[in-house]
Amino acid sequence: MARKKQYNEDEVVEKAMNLFWKNGYETTSMQMLEKEMGINKFSIYSSFGNKHGLFLESLKQYKSNIQATLEKFKNGTQGVEDIKQFFYDSVNSNFKPGSQKGCFVTNTYNEFSEHEDQLIKEQMDAFMNNLKSIIIEKLKMDPSKDDATIMKQANYLLLAKHGLAAASRINTAEEIEDYIEMTFKNL
Repeated sequence: MARKKQYNEDEVVEKAMNLFWKNGYETTSMQMLEKEMGINKFSIYSSFGNKHGLFLESLKQYKSNIQATLEKFKNGTQGVEDIKQFFYDSVNSNFKPGSQKGCFVTNTYNEFSEHEDQLIKEQMDAFMNNLKSIIIEKLKMDPSKDDATIMKQANYLLLAKHGLAAASRINTAEEIEDYIEMTFKNL
């Protein structure tokens, strides 16, 4: 007879996500995960298969956590102003005490850029493609922009978002605000 889990899977995945977010995939050991999650390796392997499976679940948890921010962005009606607000919203929590820095997806994207991990690549591509499509949708709200300009600006803004996520790990709130303001002044 199977034993009943003595832990809430969502809670332990949240703890693992924060540990991966802080340290990265490679640096996070199974011992660190055991300690942070408060469960043993057997339970981790039983529930998630391995560290990689737990990492994939952590990425899903992160996406779920930021869903409200993405929905607000997607449902906005102000075009470029919606994109700018999304930039602010995406770094807002970085300046609260105890918060993780940067963007878990961007950190993962950077860490796995040299790896041939198809599952992680699919997760990253899906996230980035969705974000780019929302940016394109917002840019199209300006009837003076042609398709070529929209595509160039969408690429620029996606790269600026990566830079913003990386910068928010180490820069001050004032420096981040300057970065965002200058990004949109240059559109």
